[in-house]
Amino acid sequence: MTDTPIRPLVTRLLRPALFLAFAGLGLPAQAALSGYYDSLERIGMILGDPRLPDMLKQQPIGSIGNTGTRKDGASEWTIRTQDCDLVVYLIPILPDGPGKTTYQLDIPNGCD
Repeated sequence: MTDTPIRPLVTRLLRPALFLAFAGLGLPAQAALSGYYDSLERIGMILGDPRLPDMLKQQPIGSIGNTGTRKDGASEWTIRTQDCDLVVYLIPILPDGPGKTTYQLDIPNGCD
């Protein structure tokens, strides 16, 4: 059987791809949640904080949303009620090895 013109082309393309695939095997594994589940975890962390009901004066929440990023990388979230806009920050805590990022809630002030 003779080589066709396609065989050298496949070989030239396949070798670098295999090299890159095997070179990546020595890297540590990174577990990541999808954007949906990461957002769900963040919102759950915020709403599950026991300080929140009193800070919001037991008012119903009209909206909660990611409104920016602080200089230190913490994500800014604003919780809106009828009489209050409460700004909180989620500080990411990276795992030591494989695993998911968790968050620490920072509430620097009361309602605006």
